[in-house]
Amino acid sequence: MTQATDQTLISIAVLKAKAGQREALRESLLALIEPTRSEPGCLDYVLFELRDEPGTFYMREAFTSAAALEVHKATPHFQAFAAKAGSLLAEPLRLIFLDRVSS
Repeated sequence: MTQATDQTLISIAVLKAKAGQREALRESLLALIEPTRSEPGCLDYVLFELRDEPGTFYMREAFTSAAALEVHKATPHFQAFAAKAGSLLAEPLRLIFLDRVSS
């Protein structure tokens, strides 16, 4: 993986499953992990599920730049997820961008 720089884009994607779609969303998100980690601009891509709210997932993401994130969004694996996201998500994906404060 590449080293973080000042241009590094760090975010958390919040994804909430529709009723009855928790497992389908989980599997769809897990399918993104390995191909995304193989992308040249990917620094970090880790899935979490909120302990107190099963079906609410957080994807911690870091890319070398905004351009690398745009390349990610255009990949076949992400486009396949985006095509079925409407049937899985209770609300639109929320992407929260973060600025690193400490090491």
